[in-house]
Amino acid sequence: MKYALIAGSGRFPVLALESARQAGHRVVVLAIKEEAAVEVESLAWRCHWISLGELSRLIDIVKSEGITEITMAGQVKHASIFSSIRPDWRLFKMLASLPRRNTDALIGAVAKVLAGEGIQLMDSTLLLKALLAEEGPLTKRFPTAEEQADIVYGRPIASTLSGLDVGQSVVICECACVAVEAMEGTDATLRRAAQFSNGRPLTLVKASRRRKHLLYDVPVTGPRSIEVMYETGATALAIDAGRTLLLDRERMIERADAWGISVVGLPAA
Repeated sequence: MKYALIAGSGRFPVLALESARQAGHRVVVLAIKEEAAVEVESLAWRCHWISLGELSRLIDIVKSEGITEITMAGQVKHASIFSSIRPDWRLFKMLASLPRRNTDALIGAVAKVLAGEGIQLMDSTLLLKALLAEEGPLTKRFPTAEEQADIVYGRPIASTLSGLDVGQSVVICECACVAVEAMEGTDATLRRAAQFSNGRPLTLVKASRRRKHLLYDVPVTGPRSIEVMYETGATALAIDAGRTLLLDRERMIERADAWGISVVGLPAA
């Protein structure tokens, strides 16, 4: 099969491309200059570097490659939309038409523009189904009773936050919400929470938006998340099973076990 992949930052696009190569798929990469790692170029069947604001060029490239299916992988910092982006005429027109600029509105509008050009946006996990977290404990250590209470308390908050398209994560301490994620991302949220915890252990709860599709904004975690949890005194991580990607899973779980961090996949609520 031949696909196009819009590559943002992080390990997600790299792992997706490695998986595609193993499966024999040809993937044309549209690498976002402001976000993507140079590594994606060597893994792509063909690679085109584009700026974040070049929607028209993206469409022209995909059409010239004869591709009708495209997927997104990797993060594009939401804040970039309000700072470094220089939209072309098509993206400017699209942005001007939006009553709000949250993730759902932005990506939904892009998907609509692509569909109008005969290009279908596909599931972000298309090439990485094997990396979706399963249900139950993923580490050697189960959550303690205190951590479990934090998870039970924090999950509906995280789910509501995600459902409102604000962020995906909340940090809980002794059944109190210490910090919620917005544009700054999970790592910054954990560091902010650590300023108020006075050394008490934190629990991180990450939720996916309960939409039927996984076209975009799929929760992702990996070794880096565990590192920041250890740095900030977070001892437990709860994620949605079947809807959260575990990047570099072996290394992630190895680090969590070494530092006594509990990771658990939660069943559908």
